[in-house]
Amino acid sequence: MVADMAKRMQVETGVAAKVARLVEPAIEELGFRLVRVRLTGNTLQIMAERPDGTMTVGGCQDISRTISPLLDVNDPMSGKYSLEVSSPGVDRPLVRPEDFERWAGFEAKMELVTPLAGRKRFRGTLEGFDDGEVRLFIPPPEKGDENILIGLDITAIGDARLVMTDELLKAAGERAKAGEVGDGADWTENNEIESNDIKAE
Repeated sequence: MVADMAKRMQVETGVAAKVARLVEPAIEELGFRLVRVRLTGNTLQIMAERPDGTMTVGGCQDISRTISPLLDVNDPMSGKYSLEVSSPGVDRPLVRPEDFERWAGFEAKMELVTPLAGRKRFRGTLEGFDDGEVRLFIPPPEKGDENILIGLDITAIGDARLVMTDELLKAAGERAKAGEVGDGADWTENNEIESNDIKAE
């Protein structure tokens, strides 16, 4: 299977899915890419970045000011809520095939939509992405043996993210200096639409 390396594979559900469909084109028009939409309580989080992985507070503000009117007019979610636009951060979600390539060599954890050999959660070192599969080195059943390289169908992964380690922090710092990753920027503003039906995804 030939995958579009830049295509976002994570699929939201419920209200978050409605929001994603509404705001993603506007975010892309600004030169950014949507990473994830999440509704927690009365906070709507929009996570985004530039194609090179960078993000600034100014970028978060631009996105917020652009999508706020869309959310007000189309009203995909109900109730008074806070809109939070942020960068993915260091222990970022991995949502595109190229994310697994970019962060190869670092530890990640992922959860499958349906179990594989009776197991839904995997944690190991990313080897990359190839032929529709995320390749991951996982610990062997017996200590002393070599790590096992497995392939997970990317369409079967419900959630994947980097694990915070000293190596990741060091690499993220170096990449930030080189302008390759974001700086953990975020911007929050309150949305005063009134309703009586706020639902989490």
